[in-house]
Amino acid sequence: MNPLGVFVQMMPLWERFRGVICTKTRVVGAGVLVLGLLSGCTTAASPPSSPAATASPAPTQAAPTQAAPSSVSPVPSSSAVPSKDTEPSNVAAPSKVSAPPKLSPEAQLETDRLLILAAKANDAAKVRELIAAGGNVNAKDEIQDSAFLYAGAEGFNEVLQLTLAAGADVRSINRYGGTALIPASEHGHTETVRILIAAGVPVDHVNNLGWTAMQEAILLNNGGPKQQDVVRQLLAAGADPDIRDPQGRTALQNAERLGFTEIAALIRAR
Repeated sequence: MNPLGVFVQMMPLWERFRGVICTKTRVVGAGVLVLGLLSGCTTAASPPSSPAATASPAPTQAAPTQAAPSSVSPVPSSSAVPSKDTEPSNVAAPSKVSAPPKLSPEAQLETDRLLILAAKANDAAKVRELIAAGGNVNAKDEIQDSAFLYAGAEGFNEVLQLTLAAGADVRSINRYGGTALIPASEHGHTETVRILIAAGVPVDHVNNLGWTAMQEAILLNNGGPKQQDVVRQLLAAGADPDIRDPQGRTALQNAERLGFTEIAALIRAR
């Protein structure tokens, strides 16, 4: 047989065989393409899982916001600290300051001397300073004047109030044996009389001359409006107008004798 003829005869078989191979190749290629698409879909679907993974830390990040109130909680406790810091400004501090210092005998004498001089000068600021320094408002000088007694007699009301606040002895007496109320009544210091009566000075005390505050208010002044007010205050405080002077006369009798009709009327109307 001619080889060329054989080859020519076999050509149709080769064409068919090649077609089968190409067909299979296309099928295999299509399969690979499908697999590639499927794998692409699965890899494309995996990114949505990453948001879930990133979303999961969100609650853990929310934890610091919940911890914020706990960080704020120390603020009230720290705000309570200033209230304790303000405690030293209590009333206890002035009481400690107002307590007079302990002085030596020599220093006490000098401070008391200066206090009496300041009272006689009606220097309230100096009196306050010397009281704070330990001055004794009941200490007396060589003529038996104390800061309290002199302020009461002369009507130095601011100084008088300072001495009363510092513990003045309202029953103390001057060189005439009289209380501060007697010369205050004599001089017609109406406001001073009011202060002394309120402080508890005895209204019926009799001095060495045998006179009460009411008798001196009548005998040693002019019977004017101030004296009338003094007598009115003494009567309201319970003073006895029937106490007699060394001559045996009552306050009413002295008022009538001196022509002080207004004072006499006040005594009759008591």
